[in-house]
Amino acid sequence: MTMSQSTPPVGEDVPDSPDVSPVQTQNPSTGPKDAGLQPVKLLIGVVGIAVTVWALGNLFLAFAWYPGWFFNSKILMAALGLIAGVGGAAVLFWFLNLAIEALPRRLEHGVMPYAFLLPGFSLIGLMLLYPTIQTIHYSFANRDSTEYAEPIWANYQALFESSAFWSAIFNNLLWIAIVPAVTVAIGVAVAVLADKLSAAGEKWSKSFIFLPMAISFVAASTIWLTTIYGYRPPGEPQIAVLNAFAVNVLGMDPQPWLDISDGRLNSLLLMVILIWLQTGFAMVLLSSAIKNVPEDTIEAARIDGATELQIFWQVVIPQIWGTIVTVFITVLILVMKVFDIVYVLTNGRNDTDVIANMFFRELFTNQNAGRATALIVVLLVAVIPILIYQVRDFRKQEAMR
Repeated sequence: MTMSQSTPPVGEDVPDSPDVSPVQTQNPSTGPKDAGLQPVKLLIGVVGIAVTVWALGNLFLAFAWYPGWFFNSKILMAALGLIAGVGGAAVLFWFLNLAIEALPRRLEHGVMPYAFLLPGFSLIGLMLLYPTIQTIHYSFANRDSTEYAEPIWANYQALFESSAFWSAIFNNLLWIAIVPAVTVAIGVAVAVLADKLSAAGEKWSKSFIFLPMAISFVAASTIWLTTIYGYRPPGEPQIAVLNAFAVNVLGMDPQPWLDISDGRLNSLLLMVILIWLQTGFAMVLLSSAIKNVPEDTIEAARIDGATELQIFWQVVIPQIWGTIVTVFITVLILVMKVFDIVYVLTNGRNDTDVIANMFFRELFTNQNAGRATALIVVLLVAVIPILIYQVRDFRKQEAMR
């Protein structure tokens, strides 16, 4: 007897035959998710998003304006803020997902990536773009930002006519020209030399050099002031390194090093502190880049008769150039905003002022908000070209991978 195709093999159970013909089988492309707009679901999602944002905004405003509601307890407000921040974000994204699922399928797939990026972009706009626009706006206002200055460009005119402003600009340019280049150079040198040590020696040397990264700028400034640059009148024991060396070894009188503006010596001494702090950062990134240089290229150069110095400059450096540029620009942006070191050690006296410290003094000492914001706008304009270059260089490096 011939077995039909519907007869199962011996030993297998016969499956129940569904009462659905192949014609009735649902096509995945016409499933329930392809249904049209679901207004009720969309309304619930939109209202939920609005209520969640309103509730979170008012809660955090209440922390600032009505601390008595929370028994003036900072611990309680911090705990509630943490719970509301994490939980509120989860609820917000749940309602957002609900609203997106209510859309037709094609629209849902197109909108979803942008919708989930919207909260992040909104925070960027609230925390970065809006304050930037307001700062530019207030830079044309009077000292208490109650009305526009007369004339409207008066703050910028006063800055550009001020010798103190141009002195601060010159100091910023000195910092820009010296600190990033020296930091990167020392970072490369340390990374290369540490790579020649044993595993234990490399670990300990890198840890020791990276250690200053854990110190704040204010603490580092205090350390250098008391141990390196400190000054005591003649006749008193000199405990700081520079004056102890000058008096006990060179036979000189002790010097107030941070007051010596000849050749901008005091500014150079301040730069040393930032270089000391950032060398560890440069070393870590550059060391990682050097270790990723293919050994084949180095061996090929050696076979061709290249010296170690030639290998370093013509093989290693070109292959880590992207990392060098990244570290350089990162330190450069930090240098343009340098404030703590100058404020703690000199507060801008004796020709050591920089833009950030000048801003702080205009805003909090001179109580001139208009001129202070104008200083920030000048600093912003100076930083923008560097940021553009960094973004273009990053895209170029990504395209080459």
